[in-house]
Amino acid sequence: MFPHAVMRAFRKNKTLRYGVPMLLLVVGGSFGLREFSQIRYDAVKIKIDPELEKKLKMNKVSLESEYEKIKDSTFDDWKNIRGPRPWEDPDLLQGRNPEILKTKTT
Repeated sequence: MFPHAVMRAFRKNKTLRYGVPMLLLVVGGSFGLREFSQIRYDAVKIKIDPELEKKLKMNKVSLESEYEKIKDSTFDDWKNIRGPRPWEDPDLLQGRNPEILKTKTT
């Protein structure tokens, strides 16, 4: 008899029906968000291997270095080639002969 009365009260009372689950979601989400944000700060504390760090510093690419590479290039003779759609044959679309490509691969 007692569970029946509780279920009837749960159905009638909007605070129990909607408020308590919302409150649990907000409080539980707060704890979950705290755990996920802590992962971000823990990942920053991890040290990189010194050899890997040296390689990363040696292979550093900057915007200025890439600009210097293409500064003297001429773009007068470029050709705009549209990429193929999934249902199109890429070799026919870009003007390549598929028979020549088949003989090169075999």
